[in-house]
Amino acid sequence: MGKDKVSFQLKTPKGTKDWEGKDMVIRERIFSSITDVFKRHGAVTLDTPVFELREILAGKYGEDSKLIYDLADQGGEICSLRYDLTVPFARWLAMNPSVQNIKRYHIAKVYRRDQPAMTKGRMREFYQCDFDIAGTYDAMLPDAEILRILYEVFEGLGWDGKYTIKLNHRKILDGIFSVCGVPEEKIRTISSAVDKLDKSPWAEVRREMTEEKGLDGAVADKIGEYVVRKGKGELLAALKEDAILSGNESAKKGLEDMELLFEYLEAYGVLGQISFDLSLARGLDYYTGLIYEVITEGSAPQAAEAQKATKAAKKSSGKPQGEDDDRSADPNVGVGSVAAGGRYDNLVGMFSGKAQIPCVGISFGIERIFSITKARMEAQKTAASVRLNEIDVFVMAFGGKGFTGLLKERMSIAKTLWDAGIKAELAYKVKPKLPQQFKSAEIGGVPFAVILGEDEQAQGKCKIKELGLPEGHPEKDGIVVDLANLVPEVKKRLADKTGIDGVTGGNLVPEVKKRLADKTGIDGVTGGINGL
Repeated sequence: MGKDKVSFQLKTPKGTKDWEGKDMVIRERIFSSITDVFKRHGAVTLDTPVFELREILAGKYGEDSKLIYDLADQGGEICSLRYDLTVPFARWLAMNPSVQNIKRYHIAKVYRRDQPAMTKGRMREFYQCDFDIAGTYDAMLPDAEILRILYEVFEGLGWDGKYTIKLNHRKILDGIFSVCGVPEEKIRTISSAVDKLDKSPWAEVRREMTEEKGLDGAVADKIGEYVVRKGKGELLAALKEDAILSGNESAKKGLEDMELLFEYLEAYGVLGQISFDLSLARGLDYYTGLIYEVITEGSAPQAAEAQKATKAAKKSSGKPQGEDDDRSADPNVGVGSVAAGGRYDNLVGMFSGKAQIPCVGISFGIERIFSITKARMEAQKTAASVRLNEIDVFVMAFGGKGFTGLLKERMSIAKTLWDAGIKAELAYKVKPKLPQQFKSAEIGGVPFAVILGEDEQAQGKCKIKELGLPEGHPEKDGIVVDLANLVPEVKKRLADKTGIDGVTGGNLVPEVKKRLADKTGIDGVTGGINGL
């Protein structure tokens, strides 16, 4: 090798990032909280390759197909990185015709060559958490459960109702386009334009329809009278009374579905978070029925004044922004929807050419959920309290002159705690100093210490000390317990501190939990992101 050094910049590719520290802890808790909900609803997990044959992905994503990452020819197969987890799932169903119904969840990375806005969770490599129900069932029952799952996920993350689930129906949209006079061949492209109403004013969307997509201005104006409307049951009633719209077969079927869905959502306790929004279109081509997305503060771009100021600054600088530039500081870009999905009844048949398997599902965008969650934690000043690990007990030892470190004794206690399922660690020193051990526990936010002294150890005892107690607290210096009773004493104090053993609300929930615990031996129930 020559002596010349190769010079290159150490960085991650645009639209990607390394995850570490507290950010990783928060993200992992989000994964765990969402997975708990998925399992609660009976889903089995599934994994698929990170890349698919290009022809599998082609023609499924409408105008967004340009964002697919294509790969170089490898051994005669033209492949692309997966754009989402839905099309691979449909491909899997088509390849496994014996599976006619399934609840599945899939948590994995997907790839889109979009313009990134990193701090807002808009990235080129990101995780999606998908839950889908495939099979033929009575109308709107699986759809209602998917929306209940949405509700449980965001309540479990501690969002406390600070989000909106926007609903619409593709058949209602198609009916609107039809009665307004949109040519059949333009319906999907006009639908994509309508879908931009969450980030662009009607005037801009109308301009795209007429100037870029060749729609007659009078037709666009008729569409505008519908798509600006939103509400709940009152909007549904008004649309049913619209003789022209309800006379369209497609719209009529969609309105019937929505009426049934609203009844089920009321039974599931979800109706309060719902907004029936006719501007919601979802740009992906494979949706056939109900569509939905979840928004919250931060989803939308900033106020118009901020957008104008930014545009003026860009104009004065004379530097156009490239498609690879990070738009995190651009007020024209919001976080966007944090979850979205819908019904896709024809996608499996596109691969198999045989009988269709109706499907409905939801996809959660982890990086977008993370950006909102972290911003809320920072506003509430709770981000600083996030622990980098989950250690509950630090095993310590101390002594006077001739102190040996009691290393094997500490190791034995750590083994006993680990065997009991208690998260514990000890200092990697033969003779550690007590202040250094306390400092290690403090840095990790460890709540309890088990302290071995030579005298206590000779008597078969040790000390349990809760760290961080104020001066004057009766247990400030810890309590002495028999080593034989160490595990139950530690578990009791952990339960008292975390509230894991407290169950509230009616007789049904505690009775079910008790029987589950008796059958499985699980005596602890953990919460969502609030447990950080």
